[in-house]
Amino acid sequence: MTTLAPSPAPVRSTGPRRLFTGPPQDPRWARPAFWAVLVLATALYAWNLSSVTGNTFYNAAVYSGTQSWKAFFFGALDAGSFITVDKPPFALWAMGLSARVLGYGTWQLMLPMVAVGVGSVALLYRMVKRDFGVVAATIAALVLTLTPITVAISRDTNPDPILVFLMLLGAAALAKSVRTGRLMPLVWSGVAIGFAFNTKMMQAYVVLPAFFLVYLWAANASLGRRIRNLAVGTVALVVSSAWWMVVVDLVPASSRPYIGGSTDNTVWDLVIGYNGFGRIFGASSSVGSQGNGASFGGEAGLYRMFNEIMGGQISWLIPFALIALVGGLVLRGRAPRTDAKRAALMLWGGWFVLHYLTFALAEGTFHPYYVTAMAPGIAALVGIGAVMLYRAFVEGSAAKWGWVLPGAVAVSAVWAVVLLERVSGSGTLYTVAEIVVGVAGAVAVLGLLAGRFLKRRRLIGVAALAAAVALLAGPAAYSVSAATTASTNGTNPTAGPSTGGGMGGGERPSGSAPTGAAPSGATSSENASGETAPSGDGQSGSSDRTGGGGQAGGRTQVTSEMITYLKKNQDGATWLVAVATDQTASSIILESGEPVISMGGWSGSDEAMTLAKLKSLVKAGKLHYIVISDSGQGSTNSEISTWVKKNGTAVSDYSGLYRLDASDVG
Repeated sequence: MTTLAPSPAPVRSTGPRRLFTGPPQDPRWARPAFWAVLVLATALYAWNLSSVTGNTFYNAAVYSGTQSWKAFFFGALDAGSFITVDKPPFALWAMGLSARVLGYGTWQLMLPMVAVGVGSVALLYRMVKRDFGVVAATIAALVLTLTPITVAISRDTNPDPILVFLMLLGAAALAKSVRTGRLMPLVWSGVAIGFAFNTKMMQAYVVLPAFFLVYLWAANASLGRRIRNLAVGTVALVVSSAWWMVVVDLVPASSRPYIGGSTDNTVWDLVIGYNGFGRIFGASSSVGSQGNGASFGGEAGLYRMFNEIMGGQISWLIPFALIALVGGLVLRGRAPRTDAKRAALMLWGGWFVLHYLTFALAEGTFHPYYVTAMAPGIAALVGIGAVMLYRAFVEGSAAKWGWVLPGAVAVSAVWAVVLLERVSGSGTLYTVAEIVVGVAGAVAVLGLLAGRFLKRRRLIGVAALAAAVALLAGPAAYSVSAATTASTNGTNPTAGPSTGGGMGGGERPSGSAPTGAAPSGATSSENASGETAPSGDGQSGSSDRTGGGGQAGGRTQVTSEMITYLKKNQDGATWLVAVATDQTASSIILESGEPVISMGGWSGSDEAMTLAKLKSLVKAGKLHYIVISDSGQGSTNSEISTWVKKNGTAVSDYSGLYRLDASDVG
């Protein structure tokens, strides 16, 4: 009798080889496809970084942090630590550590942003793959990579890429806790969101209702244990969120910088005011009125994500994501409470819906790049939905599911054509993309229907590939544009051609200058160590504030010649000069390499400088020069202006510039 030997078990690759080949149960194409997506993400986010200026407001704060550990910790705009930026400093710390180790320069600041951008793609892939397989994960990773606004903001020094990465870390830890019922992953989820809070404050909390709901409903534990774990996780969240705020507010005001953006020089006021309720309710809110209602993303309302400004940045696949969410929940409707797939749909659906409603309805300050935080939810739903709806289309009832996938593809393709029609005439890239979308979309829908009717699985597969091409061609065109544009707007980065205009409802054309232009003639500067530091390019400004004082906080032109004069006559003062607003101060810091005082913060309305404080600084020899502006937003405090004009010495060569010495203080 012949005995058949058992088939040999598949050999599992280990070490470096497995890194490139992946687990043996995965298709052979899976890991190469994963690496290809990461390479694509890296190329888009890091292409021609020498052309990237970034947000000069944050750049100046990072530079100052490389000169002073005190400025580093507090997130001060200047190395003298007079005033902070209007955000917590975690993103500045990431860029600052890179600059301290590698030297200050464009790529050193951008390195952490590119790294977390690519890391977010890899993390999303891993999360989707665990529950829905490599096809869904690859699609999700590719969609996130090609989200136009994500490409634009990943090539900038605003804090949002770090915010998104930390939120994804929190989501990954939460998902692990839901699967296992263990406490520690939930604690780490709270810690991750806490660090996200210390990156951009209340925006990090947008996902929390979804996190709480998913854990309370689906975690693999008894109800009592779920409630207990949530309580402990909440404590971890609060501690990791509040520690920096508590430390800063406990430091005497005289020993730390003024908290930029606050009304009472506390971080708490910044949290609930400008970076809290002010974002939602704008100037009409009694709390957080510094939100001031300024918007670069169009009028608030449910349609905002689809308007001419925002549509090309984020809305391409929103129709598909919505259909996928509803269809996926219906398909998992009878699953057990702890079903991992339904929990994932709840997580990503909640992520998407909560962000959508927050951004669409916010009446406070709103920039298009905020919505990069919504991109992981859309990408995950598209990847998951593509697989679930495809299987339902092939295997489910024709009456129930035969129309869902073709309908989702058709609606999304039509919307992509509408978006591309809005920019018709903007370049060959968009014309080609529109043709590809139209042709591939028609092939996809007709192929899916014909394949189902004729029962040809291969035809359905080809149609599915055509659908992927149709739905990604538009975002890809915008993303390539964002990656290859020679000059970007660091204050309000967007992808693709301009489709709107100006503050209060429009996107600036790439490279155009908001108020607060850089000093005339600025190109690059040498810092105190002799390293070349990028200077302002006409884009100086906080990512989140509008208005401000023009040049030097008003009509005074701060030129390179003036800066040279100030450095020559600094006479040992800590600060080179005091100006009205952050925009001008940041540009001068980057050109001169010296600390500069912003007396009024971003809009000139912060009460960071008082007459008593000015006299004290002058008397101590820490400040000799001040630029006075009497008109426009960001005008110098009238009491200070009057005193300086009466007691200071006007520098005749430079209008608005005054010299003050200890003898001038009565």
